[in-house]
Amino acid sequence: MKTLKKQRIEIVSVYQFVFSFLFMGLFFSLLLFFLLFTSFWLLSVLYLVWLYLDWDTPDRGGRRFECVRNWQIWEHFRDYYPIKLVKTAELPSDRNYVLGSHPHGIMCAGTFCNFATESNGFSRQFPGLRPFLAGLAGLFRVPVYRDYIMSCGLCPVSRQSLDFLLSGPQLGQAVVILVGGANESLHGVPGEHCLTLLKRKGFVRLALRHGASLVPVYSFGENEIFIQASFRIGSWQRALQVAFKKLTGFAPCIFWGRGLFFPRGLLPFPVPITTVVGCPIPVPHRPNPSQEEVDLYHKLYMEALEQMFEEHKESCGVSPSTHLTFV
Repeated sequence: MKTLKKQRIEIVSVYQFVFSFLFMGLFFSLLLFFLLFTSFWLLSVLYLVWLYLDWDTPDRGGRRFECVRNWQIWEHFRDYYPIKLVKTAELPSDRNYVLGSHPHGIMCAGTFCNFATESNGFSRQFPGLRPFLAGLAGLFRVPVYRDYIMSCGLCPVSRQSLDFLLSGPQLGQAVVILVGGANESLHGVPGEHCLTLLKRKGFVRLALRHGASLVPVYSFGENEIFIQASFRIGSWQRALQVAFKKLTGFAPCIFWGRGLFFPRGLLPFPVPITTVVGCPIPVPHRPNPSQEEVDLYHKLYMEALEQMFEEHKESCGVSPSTHLTFV
């Protein structure tokens, strides 16, 4: 039984994540602009100079700090839901990996907790592997926020960045890609397991170019931590969401969780999240893979992901009659 103090610390840790995810970038962008017109203008100028000199760092492996990944606040964040990491097979450190993580959900809480922090002991469970969670490239152009997410081991989901990580001499690099991206967040409705995957083959091509093994990952419960207003495909509301997503890269989801003083708020529901890491799929090294090879390994990946989902769904609270759907 959790003490009242423990519950409060967990809530603070989760709010820290939510507000950082939603507002940290905007806050510091506005703050730097505001300071330019005050007696503290030099702070903004110095940071902007630093930003210019440091511009390419995200594409060159980033700048992670293990002390940040090991912050105790992440353990409280983990305990709030709670979030678990399940290992189903060994991932030897004598090769590189491309992990496809599903589903995206609203805020990727399970993926972030397990691969951008050490709260569930990723390094202990998979010794010798160095995880890099790939995020939207535009996030690494946002002042201060870019430095914060890089410190957790995030990198841009761009060809230049991922090629840099997987082509270096050091093996054991594990690139984690949220394959469905922002589009999949529109399907992040409780009880649904709909993945944007049918036409997403870039991660397979990446794996083939570097001979990196493919690994399916699924976070059960990710879609349950928020309630989302879902609009049917073909409606003007969904068309507006898709158009906004194409323009900005972000999907404007309308969602809510629980509140501290009101029925609705931004605090996620404390629903268990179980992230299952599947068996590796060996991939040959093909610097210029053919479309047939890409299609073959994409099909093998989808079959492995579906099999893993079926094997673990009941133990993770999913109805036996529920199956994955792909769009």
